[in-house]
Amino acid sequence: MSPISSPDGSSPPVRPANSPAGVPAAGAGGRPPRPRPTVDPAEADSRPHLTSLAADPTERVDDDRSVAERATRDLAAQFEDEKPGRVLTGPAGLLLTAAALAVAALALWQVFRPLSQGSKYYLIIFLAGVLPLVFLAYPADLRLRARLRARRRRTKDADPTEDADGPPPVRSTSARPTATDWVLVALAVAACLYPVLPIPVGTGGGGYNAFLDRQGLLAPMDLVLGTVLLLLLLEACRRATGWILPAVCLLFLGYGYYGGLLPQSWPVAHAGLDFSQLVDAFYNSDSGFYGTPLDVAASYIVLFTIYGAVLELSGAGRFFVDLSAAAFRRSRTAAGRTAVASGFLLGTVSGSGAATTVSIGAVTWPLLRRAGYPPERAGGMLAAAGVGAILSPPTLGAAAFIIAEYLGVSYLQVLGWATVPTVLYYLGILLSVEIDARRSGVRPVVIDVGSPWHLLARFGYHFASLIAIVMLLAVGVSATRAVVFATLLAVALSFLDRAHRLTPARLVAALVTGVRGVLAVTAVCAAAGIITATTTKTGLGPQAAALLISGAKAATSDPTLVLVLTALLAAVALSLLGLAVPVTASFVIGWVIVGPALIDLGVSAPAVAMFVFYFAVLSEVSPPTALAAVAAAAVTGGRLVPTMWQTLRYALPAYLTPIAFVITPAGLGLLGIGGAQRIVVAAVVIALSVTVLAVAAGGWLPGVGPAGAPERVLGAVAGVTLLWLEPVAITVGVALAAVAAAGVFVRRQSAGRAGRPRAGSSANLREEKP
Repeated sequence: MSPISSPDGSSPPVRPANSPAGVPAAGAGGRPPRPRPTVDPAEADSRPHLTSLAADPTERVDDDRSVAERATRDLAAQFEDEKPGRVLTGPAGLLLTAAALAVAALALWQVFRPLSQGSKYYLIIFLAGVLPLVFLAYPADLRLRARLRARRRRTKDADPTEDADGPPPVRSTSARPTATDWVLVALAVAACLYPVLPIPVGTGGGGYNAFLDRQGLLAPMDLVLGTVLLLLLLEACRRATGWILPAVCLLFLGYGYYGGLLPQSWPVAHAGLDFSQLVDAFYNSDSGFYGTPLDVAASYIVLFTIYGAVLELSGAGRFFVDLSAAAFRRSRTAAGRTAVASGFLLGTVSGSGAATTVSIGAVTWPLLRRAGYPPERAGGMLAAAGVGAILSPPTLGAAAFIIAEYLGVSYLQVLGWATVPTVLYYLGILLSVEIDARRSGVRPVVIDVGSPWHLLARFGYHFASLIAIVMLLAVGVSATRAVVFATLLAVALSFLDRAHRLTPARLVAALVTGVRGVLAVTAVCAAAGIITATTTKTGLGPQAAALLISGAKAATSDPTLVLVLTALLAAVALSLLGLAVPVTASFVIGWVIVGPALIDLGVSAPAVAMFVFYFAVLSEVSPPTALAAVAAAAVTGGRLVPTMWQTLRYALPAYLTPIAFVITPAGLGLLGIGGAQRIVVAAVVIALSVTVLAVAAGGWLPGVGPAGAPERVLGAVAGVTLLWLEPVAITVGVALAAVAAAGVFVRRQSAGRAGRPRAGSSANLREEKP
């Protein structure tokens, strides 16, 4: 993310609010207690600072800024669900650009002129265009020893004297695909296009209709190329996301093949499938490679990634960060509020947790450090705010589109379900920011930027395309057409800013960036077909659901408690699953394995879908992996494990809120279902629950003072009790919260009396300030 500069191009001072007049701001090192009489010009030029969009639109974007932006994007890729890809140049780069433009054109064509052969035909062509690009864009990276050394270097404790204001390090990747990569590209093209090529190959081939007619009875060539595509997808997932997801897919494949050898008395045993049946399910059915996940990637996600790239290149990302800084520039907790607000606003166009974390961290970490935040605490705040990007309308994570397809509802309805939980999520983080500021004595920081009203007047048009998506969805326009129209609007509005107008060359760059952004997601979604097809063929979903419910019934026979225990077991299972695989795959697996258990207990499908979605997302802040926390630690230079625990503390209320979706019918109010009264009551009660849990986690009641262990325990119990959303539970929870607050007040009064100076003493009472 770019820095904020004053209109004259100089760096605006960012100084503690209580620093006396005439004392210069801290330098690039940002080591606050030691103000310097001067700032070295070279140092000032190199430090990332906030870059004002109120600057002259004709201002040239300098090389240093471009380098910092590229470094930030590269660092984001390293800690995303996907690994960093190659920067291709020469003929390979031209080929990738041409192929990406062709894929973008195909996706746009499908929106307005769908292929007459049907959606599956389109998915085959789409995968044939995308899968070969994965092998061009992502290196094999099989040097395990070197990768382990790099990981150790990345996660070791940072030198506390190291200047963290500099741009993040850039990881270089090979710019040239190898001979093996080109072989895999050729195989991918052949295996993907084989079902539609009208060329007889022995008893196989012959075109699309002939291929479909052989469903259930594959020809030898069908079996060979289906196996090749299976192996290629596993390798594409390994290159783009790592070893874990391919291992999970192989586990499901092994279960499908060897499950018939299990004792038939076991709940998960099945009759057994031979290899040809499995390949047929993957290659020639609607639940395999060309199932709903790939349909979502090809129909929705690619369009939204193009839209996000257009917004980013049009300057929207910089505007959102600048607006956040301007809105809170005079508050005591300006630095923390800016980080949280930036995460929310960037999340509306990003839909990516770790990438948003890196983007807001590159800009706001210097502010947080000057305010006195330790690296670990600042990293926790950045990671928690960044993960909210996947939860923030109108561009939720990829799994949200899968929800719409699985449940047969509009994407606007899914956005409605996500609105109140998103507000509650950021409410919890903001409360934690306020609590930390008061508990830790964070220094106020003045951010010398322009008025937010001036920014809105000049650059508020960046909100227009976001509003357009919601309005178009509201009047019945499909999500695919709505995002295309919003993209065209963003392109047109970009010409209001000369520095960011989307000329033909920049528009091509946006299209290519958008398609590259969907490569890893496409590989994951196609590979998820291995999981869904195996589950469907073997009946694993109902069997796993019965196993989960029986585990809860072993502890109690009360139906209500069975539901609660099942929800808790499901939450734990989803959290553990999300540690190993990307969010999209985690949702798909959770939906087919955990979802049926909750539905069998009478929970509505929307509540189950959002429950699975939220826990799949929150796995990004769950130790011991916590990808967003790892990204934040890389930005701040903080210790990795403490950063993870700080992230968990900031996001703790969000971990518990989704449980309210499923344990009581009143929880549907949080999803905007059930009438105005239910929605308002649910939102207010859970907001109180989030507040009490934030106080319990932070150990401080804003406006009163520190909370002791008894008050924190009472607060935690009150917060959990309020999740039940029934009259008795609400009454008990409110009463416990009131007792906890009264205890904090009494503790504050007792501490004040104990520390009161004697009459006539010259000592002055000073209230602790952040």
